[in-house]
Amino acid sequence: MCISFPRKPGLVLLAWSLVISAVFLISPVSAQIARLELHVIQTQTPTEQEFLTGKKDAKPATISGELRIPRAGTDRLPAVILLHGSGGPSGQQDNWAREFASLGVATFIVDSFTGRGITSTQDDQDRLSRLAHIGDAYRALEVLGKHPRIDPARVVVMGFSRGGGAAHYAALKRFAAMHGPAGGLTFAGYIGLYPTCNRDFIDGLDVADKPIRIFHGVADDYVPAAECRSYVERLRKAGKDITLTEYPGAHHVFDNPTLKNPVNLSQAQTTRGCPRLEEVPGGRVVNSQTKQPFTYASDPCVERGVTVAYDAQAHAEAVKAIKEFLIASLQPK
Repeated sequence: MCISFPRKPGLVLLAWSLVISAVFLISPVSAQIARLELHVIQTQTPTEQEFLTGKKDAKPATISGELRIPRAGTDRLPAVILLHGSGGPSGQQDNWAREFASLGVATFIVDSFTGRGITSTQDDQDRLSRLAHIGDAYRALEVLGKHPRIDPARVVVMGFSRGGGAAHYAALKRFAAMHGPAGGLTFAGYIGLYPTCNRDFIDGLDVADKPIRIFHGVADDYVPAAECRSYVERLRKAGKDITLTEYPGAHHVFDNPTLKNPVNLSQAQTTRGCPRLEEVPGGRVVNSQTKQPFTYASDPCVERGVTVAYDAQAHAEAVKAIKEFLIASLQPK
């Protein structure tokens, strides 16, 4: 079936919502949840500099989130907000939502792309600042904070690749102070799967006193795990509750069963050959060696060509570890 969408973002959002509703009315997943809701999320599309300087009037954006409530009733449930990667929302988030539903945990799958007229940023990462996903996560938490079935004190944010970086960087107290949810809402935990960790932000070690968990494949040539090792070590020395779990032989997107045969993304951009990127005063991110402003289009350290592939063992171990973490952190019933 081929579906064409109108070009205006607001109409795209409505059309996509209708399609999702239709799909789930006939999908087996409907038997595994008590209720499926589609929510509009009012957010912004800041440039990197706008986000880092705390600008409050960046370009407005309307995106969407799909809330899955695992059981009927009136009790308040814990929840996980899911942030997708450069390829946009996929069945990957659906798989994780099913796993969490089995625990009695609701999920809120955020679509940061469709409402902004974006399908993918794999080949052009400058299309949307990675930091915009952090703002989206905060706005999603505000939506859940007002929902009668969600316990706002038991919401974890979890992301994949660029969404994984957004998930763990959302723990920075400075970012939360500038862009965080109203009313003092905070996340109960932060989970990143194969996230970017190679950006040093001002006050970047001053993070929330909540657990941060990162999972990475050692064979990842898209977002190398080495980027996260030093970052995690520095936070651990600062006394923070953070761990990095690495899976030998696992590639990027090791948790996506549709990639049982490895896929080469020949034009996908990667910073694997770049030195660390660092924030300098004025809200600019520069190459730490050249001290020149960093963009994917202009910095010669950016390369193209990466591998994505499923790893059944890494996937199974990550599912087990993350479900155990959620049980301990959120205490679902």
